[in-house]
Amino acid sequence: MMKPGRTLTKAAVCIAAALALSACSGFRAEDNAGRSRADDNQREGFSIFGLGGGGGGERQSEAQAGIGVNAYLWRASLDTLNFMPLVSADPNGGVIITDWYSDPTAPTERFKATIYILDTRLRADALNVSIFRQTNVGGVWTDAQVSADTEAQIEDAILTRARQLRLSAVR
Repeated sequence: MMKPGRTLTKAAVCIAAALALSACSGFRAEDNAGRSRADDNQREGFSIFGLGGGGGGERQSEAQAGIGVNAYLWRASLDTLNFMPLVSADPNGGVIITDWYSDPTAPTERFKATIYILDTRLRADALNVSIFRQTNVGGVWTDAQVSADTEAQIEDAILTRARQLRLSAVR
């Protein structure tokens, strides 16, 4: 025998899950030739935070951008890793996860990156980069050591790009 409260709880959970999934969106690489992935968040029209999704020509401050992390670090991270396919990008949580990427010149090696943006301020300690590497040995992908210098170089590239974006926004 089903209890009325249990049915109502199940219905509420299903509705919440449907709403959460409807808010998800994917990045489409095929129709974004020459554009940054971060530009996908700047669309005209209506949003729950107000009218105009950033396409009105006005510059948005970090607080107005509608994301929960530093906007310069977010955009710089997407710009720096734009050659890698995205699995997930959560601007509110500040997490970017890429899929495996193999350089065409080294098909037996692949990389994956996870970027965590930890603060709303543009600071070096607000960024955490994790790189994963695998090599193909006999048709099987196995985990391999990643140089600590690799993560530092990507972190530096993101921070440099973020500074460039901030300086160009100030002018």
